[in-house]
Amino acid sequence: MADTTNDIWNDNDGEEDEAPRKGGRLRRFGIFFLVLAAVLGVVLVAAYRDGTGFDALRRLFSYGSGEESTAEAQYDYDASDSNRFAVLGDSLVVLSDTKLQVLARGGEEIWSTSVRMSAPALETGGGRAVAYDVGGTELYVVDEGGEILTLTAPEDAPYFSARLNEDGWLAVTTELPGYKGGVTAYNSQGTEVFSLTASDRFVIDARVTDDDNTLAVVTLGQENSVFVSNMVLYSLETAGNVDPAADYDVTDGLVAAVGEQDGQLVTVSDTCLTYASPAGEVRATYSYAGSYLREYDLHGDGFTALLLNRYKSGGVGRLVTVDTDGQEIAALDVNEEILSISAAGRYLAVLYTDSLVVYNEDLQAYATYEGTDYASGVLMRPDGSALMLSMESASLFLP
Repeated sequence: MADTTNDIWNDNDGEEDEAPRKGGRLRRFGIFFLVLAAVLGVVLVAAYRDGTGFDALRRLFSYGSGEESTAEAQYDYDASDSNRFAVLGDSLVVLSDTKLQVLARGGEEIWSTSVRMSAPALETGGGRAVAYDVGGTELYVVDEGGEILTLTAPEDAPYFSARLNEDGWLAVTTELPGYKGGVTAYNSQGTEVFSLTASDRFVIDARVTDDDNTLAVVTLGQENSVFVSNMVLYSLETAGNVDPAADYDVTDGLVAAVGEQDGQLVTVSDTCLTYASPAGEVRATYSYAGSYLREYDLHGDGFTALLLNRYKSGGVGRLVTVDTDGQEIAALDVNEEILSISAAGRYLAVLYTDSLVVYNEDLQAYATYEGTDYASGVLMRPDGSALMLSMESASLFLP
């Protein structure tokens, strides 16, 4: 037999080391998976406890970590006192009296158009934003990619309000000559599905329920020389039927907004929150007990955030969160000026004059950022991140 000891073609050098090498690789993979399992275990424990662990993981995958990640999420826009803002995923919608634009993370302009609005307004729902001119004739619906729908009202029938539900259905109220207002509902494809004119009571707002089956219309009338808000509900399941299916009064208050949480209609008035079923059954109310409503946000996950002042002016008051049973979840006394509040997911962002605090629904501080003298507004995101708004730019805050 030939000697193959130094034969480079038949050399078996290293064969005896193959098994140890494979074993070493297996050990390294084993250690890696053990570490990964431990990290995931910690995250799952946190997520089970308060739900924030999953959000932290989402932020890590979406933005990374460190100052470079936040610097990359910078949105720049023209300074204007009329600017209105909305978050759609990673995009920022900016509406002024002259321009509507959708900006990508990093500030790149995805889409824009010139507008002429005297009273610009911006509302969100279903991953979309509706921009319109209160008392004007322009209306646009956009998503993260840009324009979806454009509507133009006649000069004698201007827009009064517009709202989107969580399925992207749009309800628009208008002034109508000879009537006390009108309402039109559009499905997510922009097709008109319902229209009515009001003769008895003034129409001031409307919203389609999230199951797309009911149109809730806010009307305003007088009883004993006192203005009274009434919610009138119309079925969208029967084409052509404009007879009310149900209605209910919002007692002792004028409705400022209507939304939906956990399948219930939520109305915000100047004196209370009212919770009702889509069938018109009032299930709960939450009274402000003589405090003055300064600001509110209906976009919390199962809670409404309120900023109530003890006096008509000044910064002495309370932050309050209220659940869908009309029960107060938590309250926090505040003795300093609050510039802005914003709720999303399980979080509430509160911008003070020199700091930003992100709370959970129990009003326990989740994260704090000091030195926000430049910021004038805040937009909360469902994953626990927030956008701080200044005159010319928005920057990302990652807890």
